[in-house]
Amino acid sequence: VDEGAGDTPLPFSWRGVTLHAAHAATLRIRISPATGDKLAVTVADGHGNPVATIDQVVARPVAADALGAAGNRHRHLYEVSWQPVPTPAAATGTWTALDVDAELPETAPGTAVVTLDPPGTPPAAVHGATERLLGLLRRWLTHPAYAHSTLALLTRDAVGAGDTPVDPTAAALWGLVRAAEAEHPGRFVLVDTDDSGTDHLAAALATGEPEVAVRDGGLLVPRLTRVGVDAPADGGWATDRTVLITGGLGGLGSLVARHLVTRHGVRRLLLTGRSGAATPGAADLVADLTAAGADVTVAACDVADRDAVAALLADHPVGAVVHAAGTAENALVDALTPEQLHRVLRPKVDAAWHLHDLTRDHDLTAFVLFSSSAGWVAGAGQGNYAAANLFLDALAQRRRADGLPATSLAYGLWATGTGMGGHLDDADLHRMRRLGMPAMSTDEGLALFDAAVAAGRPTTVPVRLDLDALRRRTDALPAVLRGLVRTAARPTAAGAGAAADGPPLAQRLAGLSDADRDTLLLDLVRTHAAAVLGFPGPASVEPGRAFKDLGFDSLAAVEFRNVLSTVTGLRLPATLVFDHPEPTALARALKADLVVPDADPAGAVLADLDRLEKALTEVPGAEHARLTARLEAVLRGWQDRTGRPDDDTPHDYESATDEELFDVLENELGLS
Repeated sequence: VDEGAGDTPLPFSWRGVTLHAAHAATLRIRISPATGDKLAVTVADGHGNPVATIDQVVARPVAADALGAAGNRHRHLYEVSWQPVPTPAAATGTWTALDVDAELPETAPGTAVVTLDPPGTPPAAVHGATERLLGLLRRWLTHPAYAHSTLALLTRDAVGAGDTPVDPTAAALWGLVRAAEAEHPGRFVLVDTDDSGTDHLAAALATGEPEVAVRDGGLLVPRLTRVGVDAPADGGWATDRTVLITGGLGGLGSLVARHLVTRHGVRRLLLTGRSGAATPGAADLVADLTAAGADVTVAACDVADRDAVAALLADHPVGAVVHAAGTAENALVDALTPEQLHRVLRPKVDAAWHLHDLTRDHDLTAFVLFSSSAGWVAGAGQGNYAAANLFLDALAQRRRADGLPATSLAYGLWATGTGMGGHLDDADLHRMRRLGMPAMSTDEGLALFDAAVAAGRPTTVPVRLDLDALRRRTDALPAVLRGLVRTAARPTAAGAGAAADGPPLAQRLAGLSDADRDTLLLDLVRTHAAAVLGFPGPASVEPGRAFKDLGFDSLAAVEFRNVLSTVTGLRLPATLVFDHPEPTALARALKADLVVPDADPAGAVLADLDRLEKALTEVPGAEHARLTARLEAVLRGWQDRTGRPDDDTPHDYESATDEELFDVLENELGLS
């Protein structure tokens, strides 16, 4: 390829692309000339088996400045778009209406509908409404009669799926329910309307989607889509005005402070934290920022306290706000306490609302909120955090609708030691990678910070997604991710040509012997336990060892239960690994649910004998004596247990021919 100075050849067009297999651990790529300026590409796995072939690739030189412009289109920057789905024809349904504070009836309905209409003004309204909803969710999840019932939550204007203003308080309720749905797939449905009626509720429930917005009579569902960023990534950082960074002395806050100074030339910073200058590492951070040319002020301030925020802003007029303060206190929804809920809401919800309300007239150039993708996906164990961050996203949308600057960044996981991911261990990080959401590096996170601010959207989702890992997930893919990948099964590099899928598990078990059923189910349990724990394979999971000793915690137990629910088709309880504490016991429990006992045990034995008789015709003559002896032993054992038939004439088995022996066996067992 002819290149100009500084030009880079990049693939321009592709022809004849064929995928033969996927998921190869190692790739060998061979590039060879085809015709003219075209190249041919052959891809094989580590054993030389074909993975992909490309008949023709054409490369064209791209100038360095063009590459720089293209680089602004960050492939890990997403947004949630609400996309139409067909309205189910003649959708009908019945449900039981309940109040959010009501005790659950002893007789569980198939579907219950609760209308959520949180009154009041944030932040008090958020605390009150989420605590009431948490009480309902805990009652629903812990009531044994409701394990197979569906709870539909009906809200109004909780999501930005149209032109109507978003209610941030209602949005927080969606975050809490999303976490419950992630922990208990299929048990909850969220329906948001642009009116106060239930005219379209039956249609929304009939879609089978866990989240539906009704707008002007049509149905919309959330899907994550990529955001293209073509504008210069400078954002609203006026170098001569003070930027307030809440949580500015913590992990992400300090990274953003350094970035604004070194990348955007910001010269005045106001960094807050509850401990102020006494925060570990604060002195070193200030020294570094000062050396880089910034004027830095550190203030001790509880930004969840309105009076403290008002005093801070009175002493330090600001031109931009970055709200990075927050805390995490993880627990599954059915165990989450009101105290844990409020402790996590305060530094997110209360602080964001006070900053919003007290800076309305400050002519800010930027108002950036650090949110989390836990509000949209992967919120299991983080119901309080998901609720808090959905409030931030909705607040940003509300501010934009009011003509105020706002950007909420629903970040995915950052690298270990940074932000809320600092408490995660290797098992947690492995879990996130396996689920297709690996941690992003610091450089990636800061580049996405710039891209999100420049994108001009009120809410973006900067999250690193591994699409191949999403395709390989063995649990049900979260609905919001379904627009990114196709999850139909593909052949693997090790087994190309194998069936893409098979019959349902219960059907497979029905065609097996009892011993083979036990083997298959134990293998299934050990295989998925190993995957959840990050072990090399099922052999690493001892059949008789307790799950808790293998390393299962509450989140691993939830994921394991969800995977087994997907592959078995059963709605399994959250207490699965506690009710059946080791693999062998769990395999037995699954067998009891999946295998219908034979109504005619004798008929099943006769069917086995039919198969045996057919198999015996294939046995070579040299093996007849050995098989005859075994059949005689079986027959004698049977007669010892059941007694001889009425005809007690002794048989000379020693001198009987094979044909005579089979004749006796058929007569004894009623086969003739």
